[in-house]
Formats: sequence, structure tokens, C-alpha cells
Amino acid sequence: MEIIDAENQVLGRLASTVAKELLNGKNIHIINAEKTLITGNPKYILEFYTQKTQRGDPYHGPFFPRTPNGMLKKTVKGMLPKNAKGRAALKKLMIHISVPAELQGKEFKKYKAAEKKIMPKSITLGGLSIKLGHKKMW
Repeated sequence: MEIIDAENQVLGRLASTVAKELLNGKNIHIINAEKTLITGNPKYILEFYTQKTQRGDPYHGPFFPRTPNGMLKKTVKGMLPKNAKGRAALKKLMIHISVPAELQGKEFKKYKAAEKKIMPKSITLGGLSIKLGHKKMW
């Protein structure tokens, strides 16, 4: 089981690396999902995700998550193959907001390729989910 700290990690780079690891058969826990970065102009990012959440019918979908862990899981899911192998790989992924009690005191891993310093042209998943109307739970 690998535990990955998503703090200051770029969303797309983190998701693609995690998808590759899942397809190799590893169990992965991601912590601090609300601190994952989406790089770019926050105004356009907010417009893009607002359009995704308001798309479709409120009863029949398509539904897009507003929680940070839901957005991260949906991003990883989009990078997995659409077959039985991809569904099995997604079941091995657990995403947590902050650090849960059972994972405290264990060693966390960070991907160097996905790491980024906090930039003025970026927004965290936690900040984005609050702007989309999700209540702060962390």
C-alpha cells in the first residue's frame, strides 16, 4: 500500500502517475486531496468547473462531484481504460481529505514530476470546491 501526499501536487500530473501505478496493481491512498493544485487562471478554471457541474438534468445527470476527493477521483478515473481492468484498478484507490487517524504516523510519498511550488496562477481543489458551493469539511 502506497500513501501519497497530494499537497502542492499538480492535479493532472498526479492523476496520470497514480493511474499508471493502479494499472500495475498497487493499492494507493491519497491524502490531503484539498491541497492539490490546478494551474492556470483561477477565473477560467472556475468557469470550466461551474459549467461541468451545471451541465445536464438535475435528476438524470451527468453529475459532476463538488468535493475535492470526488474531483480527484473523477480525474484519475478519466485516465484509466474503460474496461474491466480500469474498473478493477479504480477500486484500489482511496482518496482522503486531510490525514485520517489510521494513516497518521506512516511514511508519505510525493511524486517529483507532479510537485509544483504554489503559484499565483493556480487554485487548490479545496478552494475550487468551496467556490462551487460545497461546505468546508476539513
